[in-house]
Amino acid sequence: MNRTLLGAFATLLLAAAGLFWWQGRAVIAPGPLPPAPAASVDPMALPSADGSALRGPDLPEATEQTREQRRFDRLDRDRDGRISRVEMLVPRAALFRKLDADGNNLLTFEEWAVVTATRFRTADRNGDRLLDRIEFATTKPKPVARPPCDCRAKSRAKRAGPEGPLDDPEFLSDQNGEPAG
Repeated sequence: MNRTLLGAFATLLLAAAGLFWWQGRAVIAPGPLPPAPAASVDPMALPSADGSALRGPDLPEATEQTREQRRFDRLDRDRDGRISRVEMLVPRAALFRKLDADGNNLLTFEEWAVVTATRFRTADRNGDRLLDRIEFATTKPKPVARPPCDCRAKSRAKRAGPEGPLDDPEFLSDQNGEPAG
């Protein structure tokens, strides 16, 4: 029985390999050549056009709907237009594994509350298992660090000449004053 199944599988595998090999050797017939350019056109001349009356499309704006659509698309892994329960829970699996300290796929209350318990333990400086006002103040969430403003780059852009920042010699040099590039 096993030999029969193995033989059938090998036959199918060889047939598939032969089919791919045969299709890979196919030759595409060349079509007619494009017509030769007119003899009066200089091949080294650049094309010119008056674009003063032309206007390009407006830049797209990110609306709340597109942000919501991106959020939806991040969760819809199989792109069927619906989010299944499994697709909704996948991003939370890594957090679950991080909380599951013993790795048994079950969260006990202690495993779930480990962050809070650790925060309490570090805030309780005197070890009396009670937090006074000063100890409790240390549990305040830390503010999110924002990147500092690059005011120097903004001032360089304002000082730039009419053609833009490429006229500014400070913009074209690195931090040591050497020319960039």
